[in-house]
Amino acid sequence: MLKYIGKKVLIAIATVFVLATATFFLMKLIPGDPFLNDKIPVAVQDKQRAFYGLDKPVPQQYLTYMNNLLHGDLGYSIKKTGKTVVDIIKEAFPVSAKLGLISLLFAEAVGLFFGILCAQFRGKWPDYLLMVVAVLGIALPSMVLGPILRMIFGVKLGILPVTGWGKPNQIILPALVLGLGTVAGNTRNMRASMLAITTQDYVKTARAKGLSPIRVVLKHQFKNSLVPIIPNLGVQIAGVLMGSFVVESMFLIPGLGRYFVDSVTNLDYPLIMGLTVFYGAFLVTMNLIVDVLYGLIDPRIRVK
Repeated sequence: MLKYIGKKVLIAIATVFVLATATFFLMKLIPGDPFLNDKIPVAVQDKQRAFYGLDKPVPQQYLTYMNNLLHGDLGYSIKKTGKTVVDIIKEAFPVSAKLGLISLLFAEAVGLFFGILCAQFRGKWPDYLLMVVAVLGIALPSMVLGPILRMIFGVKLGILPVTGWGKPNQIILPALVLGLGTVAGNTRNMRASMLAITTQDYVKTARAKGLSPIRVVLKHQFKNSLVPIIPNLGVQIAGVLMGSFVVESMFLIPGLGRYFVDSVTNLDYPLIMGLTVFYGAFLVTMNLIVDVLYGLIDPRIRVK
């Protein structure tokens, strides 16, 4: 098991290194200059570039960037004067994490429940109805689903606010929009997993013993159906956070997603690179945790 974990950790470190390197050099390809302004003297613009190290050769910039990254220094934001990228992450990430966690809990609970129902009513109207909902959830992206739900619940019915953050009722719509796609995916995956296990001998034996359908589902089918679902958790956890880029901008939520959109618009290079590396490292870490847990649950996938 230690060999398996060690290999996964090395792959994770290498992935973050490649991501940081690719992010740095791709930023150099983006056209535009964040300091270019007709109202600011050229001498002042040159001082600003020197402060951020943009006046040095690209290889030197890269070595400085990687050295700072190893020490946890992501630099200063160009547009958020006086704020470091780390400060922005500390300020905004809890908001994104709260929204993402609520969305994920909603998506996992509802998606797995719907998947179980679909499997139990296979070929009947509940199965067809829930699968139609699942397909719509996958087909409709956040930028389409969000305005529809805002129009229905915020404008027509007037029961939920369409912007803002802080109050409990302001979390409902963003969490719903962010989680529905994951609900749809979990429904389909759980349905397929449950149906695959239904024909197993131990399930048939449990039914032959006279166990109630609910007990067969919960004790024999549900637990074993989760094994194929677990590898998707890492991507789902990071997905709800990364998907919040659109949702946070749409609902004016002060999370990392909104900062990221603003940084791209403003050509805030340090903030773009810092948030990209942070999100990438977060995704890699979540996948690493899930891989380790999967190895503990199912020893067959461990590398000998």
